[in-house]
This record gives sequence, C-alpha cells and structure tokens, in this order.
Amino acid sequence: MGVSTTTVRAVNGLTARWAGVSGDGTVFSAAGVWPLLAHLAGGAGGAARAELAEALGLPAGQARDAASELLAAMGAMRGLDTALGLWTKRTLELREEWEASLPVDAHGVLTGAPATDHRALDAWTVKRTGGLIDRMPVTLTEDTQMVLASALTMRTQWLSPFREAELETAYEPWATNPRLGLRRSSAVLDRVGVADTPGGYVTELKVLGNNALDVHLLLGQEDMKPGQVLGAGVDILAGRCAVVPGPRLPYGNVGPGLLVEKVRCTRPAPPSLEVTTVAYHVNASHDLLALHRLFGLTTAQDTSRGHFPGISDFPLAIGSAEQNTMAKFGALGFEAAAVTAFNAVAGGLPDLRYVTTQISAAFDRPFGFLALHRHTRLVLTAGWVTDPLPFPEYDWEDER
Repeated sequence: MGVSTTTVRAVNGLTARWAGVSGDGTVFSAAGVWPLLAHLAGGAGGAARAELAEALGLPAGQARDAASELLAAMGAMRGLDTALGLWTKRTLELREEWEASLPVDAHGVLTGAPATDHRALDAWTVKRTGGLIDRMPVTLTEDTQMVLASALTMRTQWLSPFREAELETAYEPWATNPRLGLRRSSAVLDRVGVADTPGGYVTELKVLGNNALDVHLLLGQEDMKPGQVLGAGVDILAGRCAVVPGPRLPYGNVGPGLLVEKVRCTRPAPPSLEVTTVAYHVNASHDLLALHRLFGLTTAQDTSRGHFPGISDFPLAIGSAEQNTMAKFGALGFEAAAVTAFNAVAGGLPDLRYVTTQISAAFDRPFGFLALHRHTRLVLTAGWVTDPLPFPEYDWEDER
C-alpha cells in the first residue's frame, strides 16, 4: 500500500519545522507524532481543531484517513515496524466513528492505578520497539482518561558496509578524545552531491540500506545551524534544492567536507568515492507541550474545558505529550526507534604512472541525518550528531 505525496509532504514539513527549533545532539521522529496529531484533529473541535490542522499541514477533515493510510504504508515497508495503541478508562465512552478509524487491535484499558497502568504501557513499548526503548513517555495520574500512543522501529543493513578506524579530524572537540570513525570506498560517485541552499552549501551523502530504508548524512557550512542543514535535507528530498552529483563536480574543495582531486595510482582505476564518517548512538526525550505551537496543542492543553467532541462526549484535554527516541549508526547498519504518547485528562615509493579522480567526503564535525524510505522519501527519523562513539580501547596485554 502506498502513501500519497500530499501526506509525505505534510509529514516531512513537520520534520523540517521541528528541526528548526531543535538543538544540538538530538534525534526525533515527526513520523511518530503526525498520525497521533491527525487522529486528535479528526476528533477535535473549535480552535483546537484549527491549530492541529495547521500543524499537520492538512485539513482536519482529511486527517484521520491520511493517518490510517500512513500507518498502513509504513507497516508494509520492509525493516519498519509501527504500532498505534489506545488505552481508556472503562467509564470513558468513545464515539464509534472515531474509534473505528483506529486499528482493530489497538484498544486497551486503563485501570486507574498509575503504577499498574505504567507497567502495562512500558511492556507494550518494549514489545513494539524490540527493546530499543523500555519506557512509554507518558505521565499518568488518577485523572488520566485516555492514552494515545505510537511506536516506530527502523532497522537496515548497509548494501556496502564500512570498516572501523580511529577518526582523524581537525575538529577539536572530536580530536581531543579518539572517536570511532567509519570508512569505505566506492565507485558509485552519485551517492554524494552538493546543494546550494538558502542557508548555505550542504553536502549530502546517501547511505543505502538493503531494504529501501536509507540514511542521508548532511554536512553544512560551519556557520549553519542544525535546523538549516536538516531543513535543507528535506528541501532536497522534495526537489526544492538542486543537487550537483559527484560525477558532475569540478576539481577542488567543492562543498563542506568534500574534495575532488586527481590522484596517481599504480594501475588503471575508475574514479572513486572515499567516505569518512563516525559511528554514533543518540538518545533524546522531547516534551511536545513545550513546543505546543509547533504541534498545534496550544488550545488543546487548556484543561478548563473539553476540546475533542468527536472523540467522546466526556470533556477531554491534553495533559501531556512526549516522545522518546533513539538512533544508532554503525559499520554494518542503522537502527532507530521512537515512542510517542499523548495523555488526555478530565538519533618503498610505488610506480605511480596512472591518474584517476578521487572524491573524498569527510563528515568529521557535527552533521545532520535523515533516515527515510527510499521510494516515498518519507522521513522516519531525523537528528544532529555532536558526540560520536569513542574509539574503543584495546588491552593488548596477554591474558594471564
């Protein structure tokens, strides 16, 4: 099952806007938030409905169908596991039309005892993320009437693995303590390219997975902010920024971290792309209500009255909205997970006679990444890398 270009554009638009207000060293998943906002919008009324629609980038009347389409499409993608869960108190009566728009096995029950309910929600989280995340990011109280949550887990193995080596870099924070670098060589030059974006030049490297789940690494000019670089990556996906691919790049320093040169070699050799990057493991927690305007939750968090007449006759407001996310990039592959929850209350010198072209791409200072589905260009997770994994210390002494 496919997903419409309109929905992909809407989800990626939220990714770009979230990136614009994000700081260093983070990972987040707009694809994990968007379906929940869409289901809430479908049941919202008044100002809350209008705010949610603006955040979604889609009319509220189309939101639930788009969310169902998106979840079904993501569920069909190889290497991607998704789930949506709904838990309510037994006394909360839901409108049949709204409940029918959710997956048939999504509905569970809240006992009203926060500790007991949290154990059940955490167990669901562990199961749905394969243990990558062990706690549902929700604050339960005795007033909690409903929890709406999503889980997203992505795993892929590289078509061309990297080899591990100590990173060589002039970037002082990373050079002070040895970092785990990743290197590989390829004859496929169009995996790298340079885009001239409104914020500056951005180098894009596509790292392809074996199941059409890829990671695009993005290195901007040194004065560019994370939001500018990640936003440029979304614009590149949408075709709003043209990319000059590797085979068409001139000689010289042609982009951030990118050098094209003629090199001598001992035998005839095709042009090559030499990549240097780092292994990283990023974890982040996000309080979505701290960014309530971005997510259209300004009015919806007003607990003095209800905002979701399409969900229930009982007056409901948003008590908490949070996301826990992780991403791990290594020599063999990539994995990421996100759990999002809304609580409704009352990332020797040889003979060098031959010459060939060599492109060197070095992601050896802070950079961004977009993990996405290759064919739809739907961004699943995004993040900014500031603290790569350390280079492991080996004990070379003989064991006694």
